[in-house]
Amino acid sequence: MQRGSLIRKNRKQGPDVWQFRWSEKGPEGKRVYRKRVIGTLEQYPSEDAARRAVVGLVSEINSSHRRMRCNSMTVAQLCDHFEQRELTRDNTWRSYATKRSYHAYLKRWIVPHWGNHELFQIRTVEVESWLYRLPLAKSSCAKIRNLMSVLFNHACRYELFDRNPIRFVRQSAKRRTAPTLLTPVEIRTLLEGLGLRERTLVLLAASTGLRQSELFGLKWGDIDFAGGVMNVTRSVVYGVVGPCKTESSQKPVPLHPLLAE
Repeated sequence: MQRGSLIRKNRKQGPDVWQFRWSEKGPEGKRVYRKRVIGTLEQYPSEDAARRAVVGLVSEINSSHRRMRCNSMTVAQLCDHFEQRELTRDNTWRSYATKRSYHAYLKRWIVPHWGNHELFQIRTVEVESWLYRLPLAKSSCAKIRNLMSVLFNHACRYELFDRNPIRFVRQSAKRRTAPTLLTPVEIRTLLEGLGLRERTLVLLAASTGLRQSELFGLKWGDIDFAGGVMNVTRSVVYGVVGPCKTESSQKPVPLHPLLAE
């Protein structure tokens, strides 16, 4: 805890002033010296009066120093902390696919660029500028931005840091180009070159809009031929069976009579 120093400064014009000086650790680890004029000798006739006027400032400086000492964790260390608690196999808060993509984004993009930065050095505008320069689709940049926000929320939850600098990072997820939609003729052409199993799978995808993972998770018992519906209850991602991506995905899906035949 520091008290700083208070000195009386002469001025060429006007009354003398009280100047408060203190030092703090800068972003590069070097000592940085600060100073601030507290008021004139007319306002604070004695040093005791001037010292009472800087009590709030001293408290603010020491509070900031305590936060910086507590927050000397690097982004790489935060990523390790996050992976050990949130991305383990027995943690069911996130799907296997989400954990896999988080691991990939951390290893490929976030840690290589930001790993050596301490948490208090991360600035909103700098992250935004970095995302803008990445050679990735907007949707991928948005996922990286969201993961960085998840990281800092994790830090706040475990009281490793007191704010989320990613909160105000702007990053659009809008596609640069519209997705290509197949026409009925193109789908028919595609089906002609497929075997029975693959043809059935493509027909299901085209007529129901199920995700790839949900199609792979279907079993015969999920299909209610009498009721004309399919019960989507699981998904398969990278060979791992898990729940569907969202709750709404688990609603029964209508099955066209021609497809059932």
